[in-house]
Amino acid sequence: MNGPATFNVQTREGQRWVTISGDWTAISLGRGASRLSTALRGQKNVHFDLSEIGRCDTAGAFAILRAGQGKLDANGLHAPASVARLFDLVSHAIAAPSKPIHQTASLFGLLDRLGRGLFGVAREFYGTLAFFGHLLTVVGRLILHPSRIRWAACFSLAERAGLDAIPIVAVTTFFIGAVVGFLGADELQQFGAQVFAVELIGIAVMREFNIVITAVLLAGRSASSFAAEIGSMKMNQEIDAMQTMGVDPFEALVLPRFLALLMIMPLLTFVATIAGLSGGMLVSWGVLHLSPSFFMERIVANVGVGDFWVGMSKAPIMAITIAAIGCRQGMQVGGDVESLGRRVTTAVVQAIFSIILIDAVFAIVYMKLNV
Repeated sequence: MNGPATFNVQTREGQRWVTISGDWTAISLGRGASRLSTALRGQKNVHFDLSEIGRCDTAGAFAILRAGQGKLDANGLHAPASVARLFDLVSHAIAAPSKPIHQTASLFGLLDRLGRGLFGVAREFYGTLAFFGHLLTVVGRLILHPSRIRWAACFSLAERAGLDAIPIVAVTTFFIGAVVGFLGADELQQFGAQVFAVELIGIAVMREFNIVITAVLLAGRSASSFAAEIGSMKMNQEIDAMQTMGVDPFEALVLPRFLALLMIMPLLTFVATIAGLSGGMLVSWGVLHLSPSFFMERIVANVGVGDFWVGMSKAPIMAITIAAIGCRQGMQVGGDVESLGRRVTTAVVQAIFSIILIDAVFAIVYMKLNV
């Protein structure tokens, strides 16, 4: 080492010379850069003698060039060839103009974003198929060896992801049923057919709102939870450690979450049905003065069990969709927190979109089947 960064300002033959000595590197620079800038402030036609300089890196070269106000050239710089090349490189980097950001044409930009979006959808679809294929392989393996199923993890996840959601599911669907009752009573009273509000409440709650509201709430709770939990393990390389020890992450992490939602989704849908009918019954009793016994009689006589099973039949598909999206997005998390947040958000958005899409497909199928 040649010591810290120092300099000496002298006058030679009527010209201002600055002799640079010591190490001008990012580690040893210290206050040398600020002192040099202060000493040369307002000076013009300054020459630099770098023949005594020790080690120098881009930080030191930039400090000297900045002190010389970026006007150093070959005539004002006396230095060894290696140092001269370094200063030439840094000076060109300083003088290089910044490239302007070219705005793409609106039509071209729109088509570009559309193409990238379609390609992203195709890639996500392919990734989802690969995910389900791996999962089906694990399911087939565990059917042959059921003792390998982690039932403790399944029941723990079912309690945390399902049973703990009963209050919010019940309250939300109760008010949804009440809102449907208010709207039905207000509209049907204009035609003197307010008694048919009972059928409206029953069909709306038992066929659609019970499963849709439950699935959306689980998408916000469970899909995000699954993505965050598995994503955190992916960030901490715990999944890599599991694979190193010969443990399949799908068997240990993904399948228990699938089984947990498959077990708990029908129960939550049933709770949502009871709560929604209770909200509609309360509104019918308070607004239309229809007694609870009359309400239940019309539900049994005119709505029937078929509509109840239509709603319940969607529960397993919704559970599989929510678990698959949450777990897959968790597996796609990279090594930073930004990736984790982006994947958690994607899991919730994709789950809610898939729920609405699946419900629409079910509605079309049941309409064609006249169910």
